[in-house]
Amino acid sequence: MTGADPCNPCRDWADTLRTPSYQWTRMIDTLTVSTTGPGLYEFTREARRFVSEAGVSEGLLTVFVRHTSASLLIQENADPDVLADLKNFFRRLVPPADDPSMRWVVHDTEGPDDMPAHIKAALTQTSIGIPVSQGEMMLGTWQGLYLFEHRDRPHRRQIVLHLGG
Repeated sequence: MTGADPCNPCRDWADTLRTPSYQWTRMIDTLTVSTTGPGLYEFTREARRFVSEAGVSEGLLTVFVRHTSASLLIQENADPDVLADLKNFFRRLVPPADDPSMRWVVHDTEGPDDMPAHIKAALTQTSIGIPVSQGEMMLGTWQGLYLFEHRDRPHRRQIVLHLGG
């Protein structure tokens, strides 16, 4: 072997195992979604554009929301009643802190919607992985990506999109 290390003849062979036969491509961007209060805000179109512009054929899109009082969902995007029902379900499941059933809540520094927003975020998810194939997200026909705002006031939420492939 030319250039082989005489002290460790396996080093060259081991180095070839650590060298991948493909090139990883990574792209990352931050999307800002302005909310007007509680509800689901679709950003599927923006995520599709990000994936398309990345030029990655196969990979994984990771979507992450940088907040503790908002979350992410993949949900039906054909019938708005689904979104209304989800919003109402979570409001019934976790009412505002000034509701008599929530007297146990201690954290209310930012208002009666704050701790319930943290609870709703804990029950859902702040990160989602979506497979990408042939340069497109592998979402189902009626699936869309949503930011789920849990606070009463308007916010500017940051969503990180990271595509590796």
